[in-house]
Amino acid sequence: MRKTLIAVGVASVLALAGCGGGSEPAKTEAPAQKPAAAASAPADDANAATVTGKVAFTGEKPSPKTLSMEATPACARAHSTPAKSEEVIVNGNGTLSNTLVWVKAGLPAKEWPTPSTAVKLDQKGCVYSPHVIAVMANQNIEVTNSDPTNHNIHPLPKTNREWNESQPPNGEAKMKQFPREEIMIPVKCNVHPWMRSYVSVVGHPFFAVTGDDGSFSIKGLPPGDYTIEAVHEKYGAKEMKVTVGAKESKAVDFSFAG
Repeated sequence: MRKTLIAVGVASVLALAGCGGGSEPAKTEAPAQKPAAAASAPADDANAATVTGKVAFTGEKPSPKTLSMEATPACARAHSTPAKSEEVIVNGNGTLSNTLVWVKAGLPAKEWPTPSTAVKLDQKGCVYSPHVIAVMANQNIEVTNSDPTNHNIHPLPKTNREWNESQPPNGEAKMKQFPREEIMIPVKCNVHPWMRSYVSVVGHPFFAVTGDDGSFSIKGLPPGDYTIEAVHEKYGAKEMKVTVGAKESKAVDFSFAG
């Protein structure tokens, strides 16, 4: 019996040796590391081009709608005269405010650095200010509430993540970002249904929003062929092609009809 047990023990040791038992574990090859992404080349400021222009409005100038704020007296008291909708603002020179103008196509494939400064979106007088903003992807949006009443910020994106957060009177600012390019994301307030704003998220720095004179300027463009798009919340989008050479400045004007 003892001889049998010894034989079984020897056989077990030999079997373990044959399967690698007692030896150092076999070394596995480390997975190949991906090469570090090359830093994007700095813009060639010496050859940078510029696209400027205006967004005109033709047709009968619409009368801005009066915003009914009676349901929230604190909102109504913030205005000496009834507040008006900013859906369509036609300037004295016949141009449109709050129009996004951006380079839709033609840029070289590269990563553009995200600005470190935040773009502010305030709630003042129970309206969003500015009415239209544009940021780069992942750029901070600083949302503030300058009113003596609660607000509820509720963006309605299609490709970015939707969020819905309350903000108390004069509360702490909220820092928000959108990681993906998306044009004219509507932003509403669930507390005050007349409040509406738009945020455009662009994957590069070549964009502008028209102001009180309907003009825009897009600087620092590499020379090339581009598709420039103007987008308005009510009148939709229009495109134009433009070619700019080194150090060249080109005018690109848009027109929307009422």
